[in-house]
Amino acid sequence: MAFKKFGLLPELVKALEEKGYKEPTGIQSQAIPLVLDGSDLLAGSQTGTGKTAGFALPLLQNLMKNFKPVQVNVTRALILTPTRELAMQVEESIKEFGKYLPLKSTVIFGGVNIETQIKKMRKGVDIIVATPGRLLDLIGQKVISLSHIEILVLDEADRMLDMGFIHDIRRILKLLPLKRQNLLFSATFSNEIKKLANDLLNAPKMIEATRSNSTVEAITQVVHPVDSKRKRELLSLLIKTNKWEQVLVFMRTKHGANRLATQLESDGITALAIHGNKSQGARTKALTEFKKGTIRVLVATDIAARGLDIDQLPHVVNFDLPNIPEDYVHRIGRTGRAGNNGEAVSLVCIDEHKLLKDIERLLKREIPKVIIPNFEPDPSIRAEPIVNGQRTPRKANTAPPPQRQAQGPLSYRHRANLSPKDPRSLPKPKK
Repeated sequence: MAFKKFGLLPELVKALEEKGYKEPTGIQSQAIPLVLDGSDLLAGSQTGTGKTAGFALPLLQNLMKNFKPVQVNVTRALILTPTRELAMQVEESIKEFGKYLPLKSTVIFGGVNIETQIKKMRKGVDIIVATPGRLLDLIGQKVISLSHIEILVLDEADRMLDMGFIHDIRRILKLLPLKRQNLLFSATFSNEIKKLANDLLNAPKMIEATRSNSTVEAITQVVHPVDSKRKRELLSLLIKTNKWEQVLVFMRTKHGANRLATQLESDGITALAIHGNKSQGARTKALTEFKKGTIRVLVATDIAARGLDIDQLPHVVNFDLPNIPEDYVHRIGRTGRAGNNGEAVSLVCIDEHKLLKDIERLLKREIPKVIIPNFEPDPSIRAEPIVNGQRTPRKANTAPPPQRQAQGPLSYRHRANLSPKDPRSLPKPKK
């Protein structure tokens, strides 16, 4: 097995064989040896490149080098993620890879009963996978101590910064021991990420799984121009005509996702929405039913879909184009994984032409445009600007008419010359 060349423990190799892993991906080939050496790491990695195994396997092995029986309040590794879904998936991978090792892990995130998580922590765990907010809650209750952390992983660091977690992350970093290994994974290297890396990492090794912002070649991309009001009708037609059985649809807003899922149901297409306002139970249920094929369409916002790992997902639809071009790459990266073919369809109205141009500029290529018969855009419709994900139609000029500038009192001569009907005229003389 190719993974043996890294010198991984037999227990890890056995778990990989059972999961069907044969050849390491690019990020795994680069990351595993560096993490095993104890180096700090700054890794550029797109979704779907296998980065979780890239840090999870060497993390487990490094913890086993100096194995200690689990103790309460002695957690040895911390993995921070931006979303609940990603946290659950990372911890599931940790459990699967480490199934033959005596290490214990748990996952911590908000939206569920905190008492259950407290009970798990009081039994002692070696590895915590957490979202920042709930982790700080448990630290505040003195349920978790980070004073023994040996390895810190920031997964999808760019998304954590986008979601406003930077202050939480800095609070957490202050609670960690100075001597530790740090691994930072990010799909993009913005100025904010570079600053965080400078503050966090010690003489890091830098790797990139793929050329920055590149897309998977196996994904077929197409744009269907259509008027905004006819998008839902066109989506239903595409799903039914092409007999799509598993479709992930992206929306800008939570309310839009709810509305579209309801409308698709009325069209006879099973659908559920997943977004930040949904309870954790509802989100888990929707994802489970989608993976099982019980529902055909999962309608998601960007934040809720970040970290979703769905094997062999054939179709991704951008019902709304994202405001940030890089998010388009993250979205379509949900399909075309592990050498499978995938299709990314974007329904683009006139309001989104600028967003489309920004995406094509990032990709350094034009995306083919195909107009569906009977759905030709109305040329008389004018574009309305999109600000923060919301259309803001141009309003008519409703400003009040300009006021007359205030003038001083009229002179006696002026008042005498005014019409008797003018209230400013002189009063009539008494007889």
